[in-house]
Amino acid sequence: MLNFDEQRFLRIQAGAVALRQRLETVIAGCLDAGAENIFFLGTGGAAILMQPAAQLLQRRSRFPAFIDMPAELVITGSAHLTNRSIVVMPSLSGTTKESVALLEKLKAIGATVLTLVGNADTPLGQGGDHVFVNAAADDTSSESFYLQSLFIALAILHHRGEIANHDDIVAGLDRMPELLLEVKRAYEPQAETFAKVLAGSDYHIITGAGNVWPEAFYYGMCILEEMQWIRTRPVHASDFFHGTLELVEQDVSVILFKGEDELRPLAERVASFVPQYTDRLTALDTAAFALPGLSAEVRALVSPVVLATVLERISVHLEVMRNHPLTTRRYYKRVAY
Repeated sequence: MLNFDEQRFLRIQAGAVALRQRLETVIAGCLDAGAENIFFLGTGGAAILMQPAAQLLQRRSRFPAFIDMPAELVITGSAHLTNRSIVVMPSLSGTTKESVALLEKLKAIGATVLTLVGNADTPLGQGGDHVFVNAAADDTSSESFYLQSLFIALAILHHRGEIANHDDIVAGLDRMPELLLEVKRAYEPQAETFAKVLAGSDYHIITGAGNVWPEAFYYGMCILEEMQWIRTRPVHASDFFHGTLELVEQDVSVILFKGEDELRPLAERVASFVPQYTDRLTALDTAAFALPGLSAEVRALVSPVVLATVLERISVHLEVMRNHPLTTRRYYKRVAY
């Protein structure tokens, strides 16, 4: 595979999986101590990656789950954010400015803070009540964060008796590092072709629904815009027909992500509409990938993880094709803002 270290990838994703039991223990302790809700409070891309877990809780549990922006909560606070709140703060660098600022407020409130970081020797790595370290990097962090947040959500469901087959589900998730590597290997011959689609336009509408919508949002904003300077319009498939459809015409590129949860029909609706008006619809469908041994339920849960691992392969080809390294920035962490 192009510019890829298989053993490094396996080590990092196995690191995320290895955190599961401790995450479950910490969550159980918080619930036993009287926790009343959970907040997922990341900044930027890390925040987006928490959305599938938050959505899972909002739809499957009576335990209140919130997702908000640290930059806003520093200013406004929240009536729900109390000393009985569990707060999950992901930050690969452990130094994200907005999250560090909120951490001080959380300490004053008395909330229990779980930080998910790539380096313990950082403000968030030192400041959490419970610190979970997995030394990932930009090209491996999406899968790691998706898995860790999913373990947290499943732990809440399990402890509250809101899920019947927890052990079977996590047994499947424990196999994800090896399964994801096989997905990468299988997709490599197609990755360059998809990258050519992305390189072939300076503007893309990117859409998806259900738990893969966050990956559409993330890939448009954090990869194509930040790392490749390609303009995108991420839009949820539910909202596609309430504005964005008017931008679809011949030669407009539409990128569609399709997952395997119950909201897949919303993506199918886009897939039926777009080809009538442009021949530049490109779909990436998790159902096309072999995940041997995983049930339909687990496949649905990991759809965003699978997309992230495939898109990493596409991105590697894209940066070479455009002679634009993914590490190139004009402003991000380079100028004052």
